[in-house]
Amino acid sequence: MMSEAEFFAGITGSPDDLRLVVTALRSTGQPFCLIGGLAVNQFAEPMVTLDADFAIAAGGGVSEALQALGFIVEMHPHSINALLPGSRLRIQITINQRYGSFPSRATEAEIFGVKLPVASLKDLVQGKIWAATDGTRRPTKRQKDRLDLARIVERHPQALQWIPPGVVPEIDELREG
Repeated sequence: MMSEAEFFAGITGSPDDLRLVVTALRSTGQPFCLIGGLAVNQFAEPMVTLDADFAIAAGGGVSEALQALGFIVEMHPHSINALLPGSRLRIQITINQRYGSFPSRATEAEIFGVKLPVASLKDLVQGKIWAATDGTRRPTKRQKDRLDLARIVERHPQALQWIPPGVVPEIDELREG
């Protein structure tokens, strides 16, 4: 039987990409946590994603740590994107103060054989609301964020209280039905 780590390596094309990005982030000494689809999979029925999204309060040393482990890094005003050659896993590290307190409430989890901090359910919902309502994001990305919120609410109905009515039509349908 295939392990979760072997399954993920088969999808991404690399057995080490997630472990290496976590190693790089830990080496900076800055608090961080997983957000996005991989984090949602900890709270809802899992779906395959090739994105690994992280939140970190400050980006000092992150680019250098990733490059030292072989990642190709792109710097943006509020994020660092990275890719390990030979891997299809897209790494995005969000550097934004509104996510700054997320790491302090994160809990350690094991994802595809890698132990790392994952945003709390409430923080994950908040991050998904921000993403789903961000008009600068591609419409398909916002759709996925709304779907992620619906997946969370199906498994954790208490999350409804954190999503204001009228913000996500799919959630309003769940409230009514």
